[in-house]
Amino acid sequence: MLSALRRHIRTHTGEKPYTCSLCKKQFRQKIHLRDHQNVHKIEKPYSCPECEKRFGFDSALKRHQKSHTGEKPFSCSVCEKRFTLSSTLKDHLRTHSGEKPYSCSVCGKHFSWPRSFKFHCLTHTGERPYSCAECGQSYTRPQHLCRHLKTHTVRAPVGIEELCQSVDPNVKK
Repeated sequence: MLSALRRHIRTHTGEKPYTCSLCKKQFRQKIHLRDHQNVHKIEKPYSCPECEKRFGFDSALKRHQKSHTGEKPFSCSVCEKRFTLSSTLKDHLRTHSGEKPYSCSVCGKHFSWPRSFKFHCLTHTGERPYSCAECGQSYTRPQHLCRHLKTHTVRAPVGIEELCQSVDPNVKK
């Protein structure tokens, strides 16, 4: 019961103690990290019939397929903007409420978005978790690594292409 309460509290605090060693994405629950790790597997048995993009698990394929249908069943009650995912709507609502649930324990600065909070924390630790396998140059943000990778003629390692596309959909495979 206590562990279930701890997991629930993380939905309010934004704490994500489980980190993917390949792309540094963070998760509230260990099971979500294990599910996520399928995106880095070479085997991706689920294929989109529209664009042939492949996925490690069925739920990711179903979520992706909404990008082709234009289906956006979740609507903002304030501005009526529509979203494919309920979680995206939930995040969007912070633009209206001004809520900043993520707080830096070092300097006290507050953030609306977990991603902004995560990158901010790196300013205190000096950590640069996104590094180039070719030359060793490292970065605090994945989009900076993706921009850097274009300076090399070698193909990006498995998993990095997906990371770059998640940061910038215009990145070509």
